[in-house]
Amino acid sequence: MRPDPAEGGALSIEVELVTGRGRTWWPRPGRVVTVAPEHTFAQFAEAVDRAFGRWDLDHLRMVVLPGGVEVSWSAWRDGPAFPGTRDGRSCRLDLLAPGSVFAYVFDLGADWTHLCTVRRDRAAHPPVRPALRDGWGDRPDQYGSDIADDGVLAGLPPLLASWRARRA
Repeated sequence: MRPDPAEGGALSIEVELVTGRGRTWWPRPGRVVTVAPEHTFAQFAEAVDRAFGRWDLDHLRMVVLPGGVEVSWSAWRDGPAFPGTRDGRSCRLDLLAPGSVFAYVFDLGADWTHLCTVRRDRAAHPPVRPALRDGWGDRPDQYGSDIADDGVLAGLPPLLASWRARRA
């Protein structure tokens, strides 16, 4: 069921990070991305990756819609869509209705999985491109880099167990 254009053109998609790099995230960090129904899944995915601070974007991606329909990650680069999937460069978000859910996966090796929930956004005007509207929780580094591992905590007194563990 497609959104009714008479009800307003913007949708908000709540994106919650579920897993990544072998970890289950709880509480789940989340972002809200405002989109227009004519935006593509590739545009949406790029907005999500920016919102979560991903900087190395040369990774495979895919979207899984209800019913197991997949939007191809390979199509977001040059070349044809992955066999049996829809092309992310042309498949539009107007396939989604408020209340529907889908999954977005960034970096199929590290398995950054996201639960995406679609909502009608009557307060927002449709943006020119998908835009971050809100967010909460951590923005984990896609490679698990930890600033403390760079020696930042090395000079602290060993008052806390976490400080002692990082001194070595």
